[in-house]
Amino acid sequence: MTDEARSGSRAHGSPADGGRGSVPVHGTWEPLPAARWEDAFLSGNGTHGVMVFGDPDDDRVIVNHHRLVRPNGSSDARPPELADRLAAVQDRLLAGDVRAGEDFTDGRPLLWVQPFHPAFQVRVRRPAGEPRDYRREADFTSGVVRAVCGDRCGEVFVSRADDVIAQYVTAPGPAVEVALDHRLPGAPGDLAVEHGAVSTPEGALLTLLARYPGTDLAYTGVTLLVTDGVTRPAPSGVRVEGARSMLLLTRVRRHPGGPDVLAELRALRELLTGTETGAETETETGAGPGTEDVERAYARLLTRHTALHRAAYLRVTLDLGADPAERALSGSELVRRPKSPALLERLFAAGRYHLLSASGTLPPRLTGLWTGDWDTAWSGAFTTDANLNLQTASAAAAALPEVTEAHAALVHGQLPHWRDNARAVFGARGVVAPAHTDGESGHAYHLSRAYPLHVWTAGADWLLKPLVDHDETRGGRDPRLAAALAETARFYEDFLTRTDEDGHLVIVPSYSPENRPANASWITVNAAMDLSAARHALCTAAAYHPGPDAERWLALADRLPPHRVNAEGALAEWARPGLLDTYDHRHLSHLYGVWPLDEINPYDTPGLAAAARRALELRGAENDSAHGRLHHALVAARLRDAGRVANALDDVLTGDFFHVSLMSGHYPNRHVYNADAAHTLPAVLIEALIQSTPRRLVLFPALPAGLPSGELRGIRTRFGARADLTWTPDGATAVLRPGRTCRVELRTPSGARPLSLNAGEDRVLTLGPR
Repeated sequence: MTDEARSGSRAHGSPADGGRGSVPVHGTWEPLPAARWEDAFLSGNGTHGVMVFGDPDDDRVIVNHHRLVRPNGSSDARPPELADRLAAVQDRLLAGDVRAGEDFTDGRPLLWVQPFHPAFQVRVRRPAGEPRDYRREADFTSGVVRAVCGDRCGEVFVSRADDVIAQYVTAPGPAVEVALDHRLPGAPGDLAVEHGAVSTPEGALLTLLARYPGTDLAYTGVTLLVTDGVTRPAPSGVRVEGARSMLLLTRVRRHPGGPDVLAELRALRELLTGTETGAETETETGAGPGTEDVERAYARLLTRHTALHRAAYLRVTLDLGADPAERALSGSELVRRPKSPALLERLFAAGRYHLLSASGTLPPRLTGLWTGDWDTAWSGAFTTDANLNLQTASAAAAALPEVTEAHAALVHGQLPHWRDNARAVFGARGVVAPAHTDGESGHAYHLSRAYPLHVWTAGADWLLKPLVDHDETRGGRDPRLAAALAETARFYEDFLTRTDEDGHLVIVPSYSPENRPANASWITVNAAMDLSAARHALCTAAAYHPGPDAERWLALADRLPPHRVNAEGALAEWARPGLLDTYDHRHLSHLYGVWPLDEINPYDTPGLAAAARRALELRGAENDSAHGRLHHALVAARLRDAGRVANALDDVLTGDFFHVSLMSGHYPNRHVYNADAAHTLPAVLIEALIQSTPRRLVLFPALPAGLPSGELRGIRTRFGARADLTWTPDGATAVLRPGRTCRVELRTPSGARPLSLNAGEDRVLTLGPR
């Protein structure tokens, strides 16, 4: 390996052209409209989302909103009040009663969080036209979903600048009916729905008010239809005649009581006036808009949105040198070629696109930001003991601070409830995070005997870790994060009061999501994840708060017991002697110290890394869920196991996990719509190619043999440098662009050495054949 320092231009070819081929990789297309909502193409701005079918005769756009959760009686649920019983259950568990924790609840039945649901569909129906050339496409660089059939064209995007769904239709035909239709699968029969349609100078205003039964909560959809045609009332909405173009602007609000439709109308009208100096549109003068006015209004909205979306999406690109002919294939054809580099290119691009589109008001749910069914699996909520962190695993490295900011919004918005959890269950100060949330409540009330999620103490550290990574990447410290880290440390100060015969602190009760020892109940002692989380939380809080608090917290961390290696040579899921591992499980919580933490790695702790690798070898796949497969791959990449990374990717690519939309299923054969595979796959590829800590850079730690060449551009490291990688069978090059001066350890397949970087000076590293 050789390297040289070099300064100069940082420009390179436009990533939007696919790099080595003329066929764009930043999008997907289909020759037919979607027949199922799962195959609808997606767009979103992190608050509103749409699912576009693209039928030229009866187009449907399903509208979603992150805040739409259906009341189910859980909004006022609180964590169980168990603090006065804590000492007794600790005594019993430490005395060897392996089932002592089974009655550590308040006897409540399992209560699900409020389920996520769709709002309605915007339907644009017109007389069937002659069969013509058809193409449906999603442009990841702009977020525009487009369907073209002859001279008919429909485009939809969700504005990141103006928080509005914009739907533009050209050549709609002599007569078109437009309606807001709530009739989607699983819609409650007792949902009270009121429709409205009135003429406006622009065209028409359509409204849909849906009241949840048994509550004063409701949601309202408002669509301003702007057209150069004539609008008339119709039984289902409005009829548009003689139009050459239409623009539909849609927003959704969830609210108590009655809606303020006039305020929504004023806000939507303001979007039409634009920002052109001295410009006065036809709408402003009181006359109806012309075709050019409709087009200009749409173009203004798209330009404002694209400036934000495109810049974020194109920060990181992956080019695997795929065959241009395969790049040109439709998504439905490409997913049938699991060995194709073109498929990985497109799934990487789609994963970043969907992750960005689902993140804003909140981070992605189990379904991202989308669903077409009111009966969403697992309430379409945020499962925080695995899925949420897996989906957002690429945010820091893949230069998506928008995702991290959404994650932070969820965390910081729920801290008061996390304090309630700590007090009620453990009688402690500080915070304890829930394992399941609807985005509104952070109380730990979703629990049962087999899922004692209320005693999971690792959650706060697990959920704060991505925010720490973000701080390291950008080179700053968020004071809100510093305060939250201090609260995690205070919880452990109050909670860690029991010791074992060797004088080590004991985590009791303890829980490893969502597994149990082969010879004990779910609530037990010293789960490996809990130990790693406690150590990391105390040490990280100390780093953010130097002084007497830090000294106290570090001393507490030093008293925690080490991990245990079991009789099979594997890192034990429970460090307590005598507890036997249960290997066939979808979760890999006990390997938290490997990924995402840096506690266990092949460089500083080779013995524990070998035990972790043995634990990975013994781990089964249980129900073949996508999150289990890709979690396995992330851990394998940290352990430099390229073969296991390749096998895990192969299991997902050959398992028919991806819908035509390139959103994924939770299980093989596209069973249960779920974003885990779609959003996590980019993180796996990045981790296989480059890893970083504030003090270390690892290049090509686990590159699968099936990816002999490629380019990965724009990666952010946790020591503040951007990185571009290029590799072939003959060698590789890494270009580092440091934003701050630092010294790190460089690890490559050929060895290790120190590397000094100076802010503003590019550094080119040349590696020989692997």
